[in-house]
Amino acid sequence: MIRAGTALLVATWIAAATTAYAQTPPASPAAGPGAPSPSAGAPARGGWRVIDSFDVGPTVYVRALALEARRGAMWVGTSAGVHEVDLATLKPRNTFVRKDGLANEYVFGIGIDRDGYKWFGTNAGGATRYKDGKFKTYFPMHGLADYWIYTFASQKDGTLWIGTWAGASRFDLKTGKFRNYVKELVNEWVYGLGVDTKDRVWFGTEGGVSMYDGKRWQSWTHRDGLGAPNRQNLPASANTGLGTRSRHDLSTAVEGEPSYNRNYVFSILVEQNDTVWAGTWGGGAAHFDGKRWTNLTTQDGLAGDIVYAIVQEPGGAIWFGTNRGVTRYDGKSMVSLGKRDGLLEDHVYALALTPGGELWAGTKRGVTRIGRP
Repeated sequence: MIRAGTALLVATWIAAATTAYAQTPPASPAAGPGAPSPSAGAPARGGWRVIDSFDVGPTVYVRALALEARRGAMWVGTSAGVHEVDLATLKPRNTFVRKDGLANEYVFGIGIDRDGYKWFGTNAGGATRYKDGKFKTYFPMHGLADYWIYTFASQKDGTLWIGTWAGASRFDLKTGKFRNYVKELVNEWVYGLGVDTKDRVWFGTEGGVSMYDGKRWQSWTHRDGLGAPNRQNLPASANTGLGTRSRHDLSTAVEGEPSYNRNYVFSILVEQNDTVWAGTWGGGAAHFDGKRWTNLTTQDGLAGDIVYAIVQEPGGAIWFGTNRGVTRYDGKSMVSLGKRDGLLEDHVYALALTPGGELWAGTKRGVTRIGRP
């Protein structure tokens, strides 16, 4: 069954890579849910529009994206395997599943270390490292903190940090040894990682944000201003592993509606100026300037208040992947695109930028490329 699904996945990517998705301009502001899309051809929002999309199957999720600029490749992690996509041709170079070397096909995080190894964080399958046709998977028996892996980040010396559901692992590329941190974190369920210019490591967790400067740990929670209040009275979500060892899914809806989970952080971005963004569950995008937290929400123009992913353009503008599409923020104004503008789905779980300035957005069903005309 796995092999048959894999064949379909590859074929779908190859076919989609040669066919442009219909470019759909924005709907009228007065149009309600379910209103027909206007005619194709016009730019979507603020000069940004959908270029095309790559469908990987109606039940497949794209949870991770990672640019490997020196090889001209985009790595795409899905719930059914991982693709290496050639940025020049937009065709897959490789597709990897369990029979190729992954311990689990459900890939939640992708990292590329200093030596060019690709790290695939999987759902219950540990972390698989790949380079030059060779795979190696790390489990807790090798020193890794957990089998559930969600994010990666590297320090200046190449030290690799790995976010898991049982704390954070630090991997020394020279010795191949792990060191794990659990009690030092505000919460052990780690989804976001970032490293600033001072080599401090930032962690986004189910219980807030932690920072490690090499000697000391510091943490922030909703009580410190992290995440906006629940002004919309969204239903609270009990879907959390906080204080337990039970596993849980990542559904952010309660009876089909968006929910709110105080302190829960899905993503971390360290800006070029060392300020920090945290994507929260229902509290919007939280920004830390080194002294205090401020928050951007739908009231400010953000597409959605559940923020799964954050990336920054070289020029400084920030993109947010939310439960209602993507938003670009240049420090003054926001531009948002959703499913009615051409995205495959509204929930955007992963983002990556290409050297040419295109945004890749990962959703259920596939990846959408966004750019300027």
